[in-house]
Amino acid sequence: MATVDSTSPASDPISLAKENLKPMNGRLKELQESRAELMYRLQSLKQDLHNWKSKLDTHVKIYRDELSEVKKSLNDEVEQLRSDFQGLRTTLQQQHEDLIFSLRNAGLEAALRNEQMTGEHKAIDHDADNNIGDNQAGSIDDSITDGHKVGAENGDIKAET
Repeated sequence: MATVDSTSPASDPISLAKENLKPMNGRLKELQESRAELMYRLQSLKQDLHNWKSKLDTHVKIYRDELSEVKKSLNDEVEQLRSDFQGLRTTLQQQHEDLIFSLRNAGLEAALRNEQMTGEHKAIDHDADNNIGDNQAGSIDDSITDGHKVGAENGDIKAET
């Protein structure tokens, strides 16, 4: 029968396990190095992300502040324009009222002038009727009285300027 030598490395179970572990230890060491490298990259990416987020937050805050200032400025300008337009509206209303008042006064003055001229023309027309000797007045055209053209037909007096 064959005798088994217990001192040979192939027959020793512990030696076999150690020999099988050598390639695993090398692979485990590689995996640990790879893991450390990945952790370093992950930390670097986290830091980059944090820095990017911080810069982005800073820019957003700056833009919000600028927008807020622009909005406030625009609101102030809009209020100023509203105030200016209200002032213009008030001025235009006052001018409109003044114009209407002036036109009414001018209309009254024109009516008074027409009335005065009509009274003068009636007197002239009455004298003309008496001079003609006829109860109906003839046609008086192109007569000038006080700078006005007066035409009388059938007893009606018309004043033209």
